[in-house]
Amino acid sequence: MELKKYLLTGLAAATLFSTFQACKPKGAGEAVSGNAAEKTYVAPGKYDEFYNFVSGGFSGQLSVYGLPSGRLLRVIPVFSLDPEKGWGFSEETKPMLETSHGNVPWDDLHHVQLSKTDGNYDGRWVFANANNTPRLARIDLTTFRTAEILELPNSGGNHSSPFITENTEYVVAGTRFSVPLDGEGGDVPINTFKKNFRGTLSFVSVDKNDGNMELAFQIETPGVNYDLSRAGKGVSHGWFFFSTYNTEQANTLLEVNASKNDKDFVLAVNWKKAEEYIKAGKGKKVSGLKYAHNKYDEKSHTSKTEFKTETLVLNAEELEGLCYYIPCPKSPHGVDVDPSGEYIVGSGKLAALIPVFSFSKIQKAIEGKQFEGKFGGIPIIKYEAALYGEVEKPGLGPLHTEFDGKGNAITSFFVSSELVKWNIKDLKIIDRVPTYYSTGHLMIPGGDTKNPDGKYVIAYNKITKDRFLPTGPELSQSAQIFDISGDKMQLILDFPTIGEPHYAQAIRAEKVKDKSVKIFKIEENTNPHVTKGEKDARVERKGNQIHVYITSVRSHFSPDNIEGVQLGDEVFFHVTNIEQDWDMPHGFAVKGAKNGELLVMPGETQTLKWVPDRIGVFPFYCTDFCSALHQEMQGYIRISKKGSNVPLTYSLGTNLPAEGAN
Repeated sequence: MELKKYLLTGLAAATLFSTFQACKPKGAGEAVSGNAAEKTYVAPGKYDEFYNFVSGGFSGQLSVYGLPSGRLLRVIPVFSLDPEKGWGFSEETKPMLETSHGNVPWDDLHHVQLSKTDGNYDGRWVFANANNTPRLARIDLTTFRTAEILELPNSGGNHSSPFITENTEYVVAGTRFSVPLDGEGGDVPINTFKKNFRGTLSFVSVDKNDGNMELAFQIETPGVNYDLSRAGKGVSHGWFFFSTYNTEQANTLLEVNASKNDKDFVLAVNWKKAEEYIKAGKGKKVSGLKYAHNKYDEKSHTSKTEFKTETLVLNAEELEGLCYYIPCPKSPHGVDVDPSGEYIVGSGKLAALIPVFSFSKIQKAIEGKQFEGKFGGIPIIKYEAALYGEVEKPGLGPLHTEFDGKGNAITSFFVSSELVKWNIKDLKIIDRVPTYYSTGHLMIPGGDTKNPDGKYVIAYNKITKDRFLPTGPELSQSAQIFDISGDKMQLILDFPTIGEPHYAQAIRAEKVKDKSVKIFKIEENTNPHVTKGEKDARVERKGNQIHVYITSVRSHFSPDNIEGVQLGDEVFFHVTNIEQDWDMPHGFAVKGAKNGELLVMPGETQTLKWVPDRIGVFPFYCTDFCSALHQEMQGYIRISKKGSNVPLTYSLGTNLPAEGAN
């Protein structure tokens, strides 16, 4: 089929992007109807219907909002330092940011995925990707804290992740940037892209009991860029679908050079076949790598890093039946699978149509060898042989599609700033609504599951222009909630988000809230530096290290007077919060520390390392408001010159003012 008439040239696309970003749709201020407030109002003391987990983009964190209120409930630190919670600052959490490049304190978190059982969210974990230094994270939804981070070798960027199979057998990640594989062979001229650059798809297994992730295998493919992906479900369970771009294999000025072909590809991967090949010994064990596996333990409140050195690789070009390419209009972004698993929707960013592929037709095409040659040794299925049909003239710049569970799909359009609803079976447009402005991802709660909850759709917009009070040259990031319970989509709320929101997922609150940990039992704390009561509080010298075993409780530290520390000593404050009451964290900070605070939950131990750089008396204090006498929750540590004869002492309430000191 000739697609050129539907495609936008690079110049035309650039013009449209500029035009639509500069103009605001008419009636933007009056877009919300009169009864919108009652649809989003959550009364004081009442709970939202959904937890909404939203990627933080360049913040490197994961944010949690309530729906439909749009209220920010929590920011979960994942890949970036977070002084509010001491993440990456405490000695216990520093290892979580370790990589083969050293301690990396930032990343670019683009996508989130809730764990699934039988194709539906189970409320156990949420996974997130690090787009820059390739990593996957697992967040435990009993604690809303990052439990594990796994670095991915042989990968340049990690955008096409962390998409998961319908029973969370695998978390899958496709490299955004094809690169030479790790090792000494990576020192090659950049303009040898076509010869030396490779793509990798990482399949990470997830333990069904504790969630532990392991790099099970990687699939090596020709050098293209992988944008997004989705697992099959139902009839297509056992398959994975990846959108690709830069089939031109350009290495410079991709804006022009990677937009020449009328079609790029969706890559269909038979991961069940991959398991068969591995069982048959067809995988190649690659050694000499280095990648970090970081885990946090909630019993000891400590984390550790283990460096791995090998992986198992399958070569897609050599193994028949493992991978197939399906032509897709140029520069596809999203690739999405409907609740039945039969229909696969491609979204060519520069196309003025939406192709819908049929899984059953794909299988027949493979069986009948309806191919139109190969790309890099991988068969290309004929476009018409895989195609169910096309949604014609839906809008400009289609990016992502989610499903409402009622037989309909909703697609986001970046250039024309709108959401468009269409029917999966007859491919007819049903409704369209403007967004403000330039929407990227969209999300329906459960929109990628077997049973979507078709009540709301949320647009995560890239540009806000006039939607909120101005805050200088950088404006608030934005999301908008639409009610889709009726025939027409209705805008009911704008709400700001931390930046930059990309993808998100939402789960009904009852699947998560009752599992939430309230305190850590002090008697179960196995941290090697725990202090389980004030009677055990102490200060010990070990060479030039001073270990302060200190407790916090409303409203004092024990000990709160410490003397005999010398310049050149390293001081470790091991702070245990001995509270056993919900919502009673304590903070800890000391003057001059070149890192962040500690935020210590009830029953938990965290450690702050401090190297004093001058003599004097330094205050330390609780940074998290805990009681009416919070201001009084403080102490002092005295630093003397090196070689001083001041004895090492510590006390609470006994180091009273000296007589005659006034």
